[in-house]
Amino acid sequence: MATWLERTAGPGGLPLALVYLELILALTFLTTGLHFRALRKTRDELTAVRMYFLAFFVLLLAIPCSLVFLTSSGPWAALASFGWTFGRAGLGFALAGAGLPLAVLAGFVGSRDPEMQKMYPFAKAACGSIRTFVGYELSYLFLYYLPWEFVFRGVLFLPLVPAVGLIPALTIQTVISTLLHIGHPDTEIFAAAGAGLVFGLIAWATGSFLYPLVLHAATGIATDTFLFLRRGQRTP
Repeated sequence: MATWLERTAGPGGLPLALVYLELILALTFLTTGLHFRALRKTRDELTAVRMYFLAFFVLLLAIPCSLVFLTSSGPWAALASFGWTFGRAGLGFALAGAGLPLAVLAGFVGSRDPEMQKMYPFAKAACGSIRTFVGYELSYLFLYYLPWEFVFRGVLFLPLVPAVGLIPALTIQTVISTLLHIGHPDTEIFAAAGAGLVFGLIAWATGSFLYPLVLHAATGIATDTFLFLRRGQRTP
């Protein structure tokens, strides 16, 4: 099996091939039995979403990184090729700084959409107190957004650019990440398609998924925060 994988692994070598195979199972589980919609059938909503975030972290970050360390002779270089690096830091910080106000504005606009209000936060109980909300958003950042960007703007994009070209690689990660928004409001699905292209281009220009991470997470956390504040204002 290992010999066959080595022959068919492609430009990324065996570590990347194994990560891709693991992602088949990971994304299957995360969109079925481990999705928070499935988990909340037997658990309270907040627990279900926290378990979903944890599964996201384990399946899309911890296991892929472990596979790289177990199979690569140069694991740090391999992870850097997936975008786990500051890359072109000057450009990256400039783009992130310029994009942050737009990300917060997008969160504000999204929070006014009735369909988005039904969708977010994933666990409405997170708005029960400031302490619960802050803890929830920190887990949202590190357990959900970090693995998301590692996979879509890193693993499923940056290594593919030299192999298949920028436009095909950009298209692949955008299509898959957009499809994972099925079940979300239509406006968010369209936004996900546009953001996938923009975030991918930022990752390509900087050589890192960290700058798209800042912008993606800022948008989602801003949306939740505006919704939290709005719900607080309605509480007698």
